Amino acid sequence: MSYETYTPLFHEICTKVNNAKDKSAKIKVLRKYRTHALEMFMKAALCPEIEWMLPEGDVPFIPNEAPEGTEHTLLSQAMAKVHNYVMLNRDKLDLPPVIGNANLNRMKREMMFIQLLEGLHEKEALLLIDAKNKVINKKYKGLNATTVCEAYGWNSNFEPMNAS
Repeated sequence: MSYETYTPLFHEICTKVNNAKDKSAKIKVLRKYRTHALEMFMKAALCPEIEWMLPEGDVPFIPNEAPEGTEHTLLSQAMAKVHNYVMLNRDKLDLPPVIGNANLNRMKREMMFIQLLEGLHEKEALLLIDAKNKVINKKYKGLNATTVCEAYGWNSNFEPMNAS
C-alpha cells in the first residue's frame, strides 16, 4: 500500500478537481484533500453570503518567484488570516453583517492583503484573487457551490446538514 507524502497546494487541488472526468470524481478529490483550511477557502470563494471587503478586480502585487515548496507562505496556513478581508452578509436574516476584523480601515486591509499575496506562491496568490473576485468556478470546471456542498455534506448555505 502506498501513501501520499506530499500535500498538494490549493491551486493543485483545484486543478485536480478541474481535471476530474465527472462530478463524482471531482467530489472524490475534494474529500481526499479536505481540511479545515480548504473548507474555509471554498466558503470564501463560493458562498454568496461571504463578501470580500476589497476592491473588485486585479490586485497590484509583486509575485513571489520562489519555486513551489520553498520560500513562500502556504495558502492553507494563510486562511487563518482571511477573516481580515471578509464579512458575512446576513441580510436574509434581517441582521447586520458580521465583519471579520471591523477595526481595520480600508487602506490597512488592502495593504495587508497585498502583503499576504506577495508571501504566497504566485499560483496560490492568483487563486486567492480568483476567490476574492468570486470567479473560481469560471476558472476551474466543476468547482462550484453545488459540488463543494455535496462533497462536504453542506446545505446550500454552506452549513453542515443536520444529522437526523
